Amino acid sequence: MVDLLTYPATQQVISVSELNRLAKRVLEQTLPLTWVAGEISNFKRYDSGHCYFTLKDAQAQVDCVMFRHKLQYLDWLPENGMQVEVRASPTLYEARGKFQLNVETMRRAGFGALYEAFERLKARLDKEGLFAQARKKPVPDFPCAVGVVTSLQAAALRDVLTTLRRRMPSVRVVIYPTPVQGEGASQRIAEALAIAEARSECDVLIVCRGGGSIEDLWAYNEEIVARAIHACAIPVVTGIGHETDFTIADFVADARAATPTAAAQLATPDRAELSEQLLHWYQRLSRIAERTLEDRMQRLDYLAKRLVHPGARMSIQLDKLRHLAARMSGAWQRSSQQHGWQQRERAQRLAAAGPDLAALVRENGERARRLREAARRRMDAAATLLHRLEAHLKHLNPQLVLERGYSITEMEDGRIVRDSAQVELDEELKITFAKGWAGAQVKRKG
Repeated sequence: MVDLLTYPATQQVISVSELNRLAKRVLEQTLPLTWVAGEISNFKRYDSGHCYFTLKDAQAQVDCVMFRHKLQYLDWLPENGMQVEVRASPTLYEARGKFQLNVETMRRAGFGALYEAFERLKARLDKEGLFAQARKKPVPDFPCAVGVVTSLQAAALRDVLTTLRRRMPSVRVVIYPTPVQGEGASQRIAEALAIAEARSECDVLIVCRGGGSIEDLWAYNEEIVARAIHACAIPVVTGIGHETDFTIADFVADARAATPTAAAQLATPDRAELSEQLLHWYQRLSRIAERTLEDRMQRLDYLAKRLVHPGARMSIQLDKLRHLAARMSGAWQRSSQQHGWQQRERAQRLAAAGPDLAALVRENGERARRLREAARRRMDAAATLLHRLEAHLKHLNPQLVLERGYSITEMEDGRIVRDSAQVELDEELKITFAKGWAGAQVKRKG
């Protein structure tokens, strides 16, 4: 296919259909899905269910198409003169080369404030961590009881009950009735969630309702419902509106399904699938058991071929024992001979290295005699030195001096008086004689 965006003007001539096809592709790839506001005019709905209209403002207009499978989700019928906002993707109708908008959904004009409030609350709760994946609880694989928080008159309840009955009839269903739209609906939904948590009789909760406008679904965009879902200890699965509808409750919930029916499918296993899986595992286990049994049978046959009569086995073992006994006996004899040779060699070496005891006795006797002689001479020399020192000590003994008539004079503090200048008149002195002592008082000195 020729690409008009990359091929120069001098390239080959292309057909009108190829031109329109290229233009359509450029439009759809370049312009994103967006919201467009304007007034409806020339509105026509055909028997096929598709509707065609013109969206205009004061300066321009654009043709629009909304197909039946998109229009069926509206709970109101567009009319000429209505101010609306459409979410559409620009495209080109190739057959006529007509630029148009392919409308995905439509809302009455004036809902912008609700979307702004929606985005503000979403950003704030996201910042607080209410949407964090880490805090989401896993949905149990095999719940025994499922709680449904919705209106008793809602078509979504019938869809959920039908799906649960078809998928897993044994699951017990507990309904917590509550209004799903209108004044006070958000408060009642939060209360129903609190009651379900307090009773703790369900393994998983389904919060659901059918499709509708943003106003109809607004109860699920209220902060009180978001915080009630966040605080609920039971895993919560939401199935609110249609696949294109997203609410704050969907972001906070532990799991989000596109529709109430999809929520029921997400909350429970499929009995048919489980039966099929069980059959598959049964067949697989049967094949494994059969192969294992055949393998054991083959192994038994192989072992039977190797089986030997006990008498023959005992004879073989006996021959092996005799052989081992002979080897042991020979090893013992060789070991004994080797040990005998080593013992005789060590005895000879010990005898050759033994001391001459008689010579040692004589040497020790001579050393003892010389030691006694040296000790005697040392004692005599010490006695002579002792007598000489005793005589010298006696010569220096002060007592002998006192025996010759001298005396020793001491002051009160024990100092010996050698000079008369050391004492004062009337001072008490001690005089020591050869025998005894006497106290004296200085009366005169010179």
